[in-house]
Amino acid sequence: MPLLADICLLIKRLKVFTFVTYFILILSVWSGDWSVTSENQCALKGTSVLINCKYDYPLGHFITSVSWFKKLYASGKWRLFPLDKLTSSPDHFKYLGNYRGDCSLKVNDVQYADEGAYYFRFTTTLNRWMSIKPTYLSVGELTTVIEPSTVTEGGRVGLTCMSGCPEPKDIVWFRDGQPVSNPVFQARSEDAGKYYCAVRGQESVRSAPVALNVQYAPREVTLSVSPWGDIRSGGTATLTCSSDANPPVAHSGYSLYKDGQLISSGQNYIIADILPSDRGWYYCQAWNNISWRGIDLINSTEVHLDVKYPPMNISISVDPQLFDEGSSVNLTCSSVANPAADSYTWYKMVDSDATSSMLQVGSGQLLSLPSVEESHSGVYLCKVRNSLGEVNSTQVLLSMQRKENEGQSLPVLAGIGVSLLVTLVVALLLFRKKQKTSADKKRVFDSRLIRTRSRSSAAEDPPDTIYANIHLLPSSTHSVPPQVISTASQRSSHRDDTTSYEDEVTYSTVTIRPKDPSFPHHLNSNRLPQHSWSKATENNDSVIYASVVKSS
Repeated sequence: MPLLADICLLIKRLKVFTFVTYFILILSVWSGDWSVTSENQCALKGTSVLINCKYDYPLGHFITSVSWFKKLYASGKWRLFPLDKLTSSPDHFKYLGNYRGDCSLKVNDVQYADEGAYYFRFTTTLNRWMSIKPTYLSVGELTTVIEPSTVTEGGRVGLTCMSGCPEPKDIVWFRDGQPVSNPVFQARSEDAGKYYCAVRGQESVRSAPVALNVQYAPREVTLSVSPWGDIRSGGTATLTCSSDANPPVAHSGYSLYKDGQLISSGQNYIIADILPSDRGWYYCQAWNNISWRGIDLINSTEVHLDVKYPPMNISISVDPQLFDEGSSVNLTCSSVANPAADSYTWYKMVDSDATSSMLQVGSGQLLSLPSVEESHSGVYLCKVRNSLGEVNSTQVLLSMQRKENEGQSLPVLAGIGVSLLVTLVVALLLFRKKQKTSADKKRVFDSRLIRTRSRSSAAEDPPDTIYANIHLLPSSTHSVPPQVISTASQRSSHRDDTTSYEDEVTYSTVTIRPKDPSFPHHLNSNRLPQHSWSKATENNDSVIYASVVKSS
């Protein structure tokens, strides 16, 4: 019995507790008021946003349903549309509230179409309520701004992320998908690319990419030759300049040099019909109006253009050039070739039956004849060969000095003989001419003498006088020498008479000497006795001596 009484007591107490609890709960519900409280939100496009919302209702009501609506303009008026009617995705709008005062709403993958005014409505067992003031959702988008967007290498660059909403607190930066640690930096060429910003934790939501243009001077300037490798003489080669530069180097910004000398402007240079002289070191120079460490013109590395050609300019030298029989003679064959000549062959021309043939006499660049003989005389040539061809030299005549002297002695002697003969003939002619001139002068003298005597006889007729200017021999050793009969006037008259002659002759002294051999020749004429003069005048065989002076 006591046990049963205890059980009944316990049941009574539980009923009282349940009633009291239920009554307290009812009182708490009935104590509220009708209200919906929420905050406006701004969401970035592509992100998810949570609209925080609270609602309240009076005591005694029980929630039976909740709904969110969006106000749209349709059919000429504003209307409220349930959110489940505005999207095909069940997760785009998601209710996170409950039936006890929480009406929060999450919007996933926010788009510009989600922007607008939202209303919350709840229904109870006794009534329903809708928020009086809407919750406004605005949609913004991340935008990247680069200042400046074009910069010269080494310049300062700043990155800024902007949106229509309050700036996110944690922004991250990317360049071509790679994280960027600092939004402010000194630009390098490798910093060029596309930049965008995003919110940490929602990196898939990002701004549209914006390009940064970093300008820099030419680098990695190269010169290429096509075709590459062996280039044969007569072929064609194309030289092309290239570089890494921003802005790219224009066609006119390239210059081509050969062995330090400018040969062309432009990116491409074509050499047609290549010559051996085109062989050399080439490099190109690039310019795009951007300096690098104060340098405007950037050079490429040099490229050697090697031109292959068969032997050419072949010549033979003989040492010594003059030699006698028995001497040692060396013939050297030289040429220009690329690749260098690998074979030299010597030939001597041999004549037989009116035909000429070549006889091989040696090989190698040097042909040595240690003891020259007559049989070594003749015409020699060398044949030079490399991998591109074989070419003959010009012919060289080899002959000994003795042969040359013998062949030249006869013309020399003949020339000397002719010279001597001409000299003798000229001397003889001059001698004959001189004799003829002397004879002519003598005839002139005789004719003048005759005229002089006739004039003197007609004027004075002096005895024993032959010439006007005659010194008479004295009759005794003490007598005074006779005076010269001729006077100045007589000399003058003689000059007048002889002016018609080419040469004037003056007879200074005329002495008549006897032929007597016993007469002393050493005696002076002014000491001769008188009888000697008389005898001399009477002797027809007397000799006349005269001194003749030619007047100019």
